This record gives sequence, structure tokens and C-alpha cells, in this order.
Amino acid sequence: MNLSIFFEPITEEFNLSQSSPKTFGASLDSFIHKFPDWRQADIALLGINEVRGTGVDTQPEICPADEVRRKLYALKKGTGRYKIVDLGNLLSGITLEDTYLRIKEIVENLISHNTLPVLIGGSHDLDYGQFLAYENLDKAINLVIVDSHIDMSEEVEVPAHRQHLQRILLHEPNYLFSLSQVAYQSYFVEQEVAVVLEKLHFETIRLGQVHTNIQEVEPVLRHADLISFDIRALKHNDAPGYEPANPFGLTGEEACQLCWYAGLNDSLTSFGIYEYNPALDVRQVTASAIAVMIWYFVEGFYHRKNETDFTSNKFLKYAIGFHDNPNKMVFYKSKVSDKWWMEVEPLRSEKQPQIIPCSYEDYLLAAKGEIPNRWILTQSRLA
Repeated sequence: MNLSIFFEPITEEFNLSQSSPKTFGASLDSFIHKFPDWRQADIALLGINEVRGTGVDTQPEICPADEVRRKLYALKKGTGRYKIVDLGNLLSGITLEDTYLRIKEIVENLISHNTLPVLIGGSHDLDYGQFLAYENLDKAINLVIVDSHIDMSEEVEVPAHRQHLQRILLHEPNYLFSLSQVAYQSYFVEQEVAVVLEKLHFETIRLGQVHTNIQEVEPVLRHADLISFDIRALKHNDAPGYEPANPFGLTGEEACQLCWYAGLNDSLTSFGIYEYNPALDVRQVTASAIAVMIWYFVEGFYHRKNETDFTSNKFLKYAIGFHDNPNKMVFYKSKVSDKWWMEVEPLRSEKQPQIIPCSYEDYLLAAKGEIPNRWILTQSRLA
């Protein structure tokens, strides 16, 4: 498919920024004059300037992705042999729904060729288009959203970026297996919304839990097929380019750590960073933060270990018995990365067990005779 019809090239200034051979920008094949060969790429960057989901009808004069590119291209290249393309900026559809469908088609084509799209900019509801790209894959998918809010408002007058999660959950056909909401802040979330996610056996992780032990979030991100990151999850001092201002949130360092975890995930096939508004960005602090987040995501990607075959000799297998149960809980530990997984047996015998990421703490909990919450949630969804 000719994806170039959906994009406009970036300006000549980015050609000049690629002149230094050791920079991130010099390692990319960017759409400045010629559309790059995305079929041979590992990662494809694409900018989005669609904000109608916020209730604003006019397109911003400055594309968010261009501000990020100015910072990202100037960073030093990391490790690995980069095979990264920059497809330019997406041409918005006539309607917001058209833009969703364009994102769907683009992301679907990219992941079908094992090219991981990184979407930069636009309102958070655009992750609905990202989600739609998985509709024809004939598999249940796992979604992780990093956001200070849980965007499930049912109010009619509320703009789309406050309702997108509701739309994802109600989408038919239903191919969503798990949802994990990371770094939400309780005072922004209605109690009824939290109850709904709990009844659906989805995982929610408050901001305080991330602050306390960010390593416990790693298995959640390792389980994702797609990740949607709202820049409003960061505290305003570290990322002033969003509204309304919020003094609390993730630090820039924590955001980069989460992006590193995301890049390491062998199963992840798309990643989006949304809600950046350059007009509000004091001294381009947010653009710098997003650029470094993407840098760490790419760095993580090129450190992947391909740990998906649990029958190989890359793993140690542990079985834990319970005194009141004849069944055993099975864990796997990677000899390469020291990461842990656990096997979840479904309640119905006709279904296959699932092996999901977990933490060492989950293993220790099981060793003490307690069932980890992650195991309970997964078995409940399998039922």
C-alpha cells in the first residue's frame, strides 16, 4: 500500500539537523524529499496534528511532532543499528472519524510488516484509531494506558478525548483481553469508573504505586500489545505543554523509565504519545521530555531479548504447590534478563493456559502460599 498519500513531508530544516553523523536525526530515513521505505524499517515515527477530539475545530499552527523532532534529532544516537524511518506528518481526515480510520489503516499496515509505529502528538482519543488497527489480527490484545485520568466520561457534551476509553471498551467485535491503567490519580477519577474497571478484572495502578516501586509496573508494560501514553500523566513542572496544569504526576525520569520498559517488550507493536500542546510549552521543556522518552523507548527496543519461547533452555521453570490444592503454580525465570512469568490455568479445561509477565515479588508471594493478584485477574478474564 502507498502510505505516502496520507503524509506531508517535514521541512528542510530537519535535513540540516541531520548533518552531524552521530546524532539521532542522522540515523533516520526521513520524509523530506522522498518517502522512506517503511517496509524495511524496525520503527516508524509519525507526527499527528489532529486536535478536534479536544473540542477545538482549528488545527494548531505548530505541529507537535515538529517541536519534538527539533529536540529528538539533536540527541546523540544510542546503541544498536538503527532501522528507523520518519514518515512525516499525517494529513488529517475531513472529519475526526476519518482521521481515526486513517490511523487504523496506517498502523495496521505497519505492524503487518513488523514495523513498529510511534505516534507523536494529537489528542488522546486518537488511540482509538491505534486500537482499531488490531481488529483484523484474530487475537485478543492487551492495552496499557498511562494517564492521570481514566477517560470514560458518559456525558454527552464531553469532548472525545475524555471518552475514548469508553469507546474502546464498547467496541464490537470485542478483541480486548486486558486493560491496564497506569499512574492515574484518584481525585480525577469518579468512584463508579474505578468500580467498572474492577468488575471487568482490569488492572489499575495509582500514581503513588508507581512512585513507590516503579519496577512493579514493568510486568504490566511487558504484557502490552499497544501502549497509549498521555503526556498529562507527567507533572506540570516536568511537562508544561498541556492543560489544565497539574502539579502532581510522573517525573520526567519516571516517564523515561516506563518508555524504556515499553521498548524492551517483545510483544509491543505500537506506541503513542498524545496531548502535547506546543503553544503552552514553556521553553520547549515538554518537547525535550518527549524526545528523551522516545530516545529511551528506541534504546529499549534495540535491547530486546526475544524471550517468547518458554520451552527453550533460556528459562528456568519453578513449580509451587499449595497444601490445600493439588494443582501447582508454575513460574518461569529468564536466564538472560532475570525477568519472571507465570502460567495461569483457566477455570474451563477447554481453554489453553496463558503465560503472563510477572515480578519476582509475585513468585515470593506464591512461595508463601498466597495467590498473586495478577494471577487472579487473569484467570477471571479467561473465565
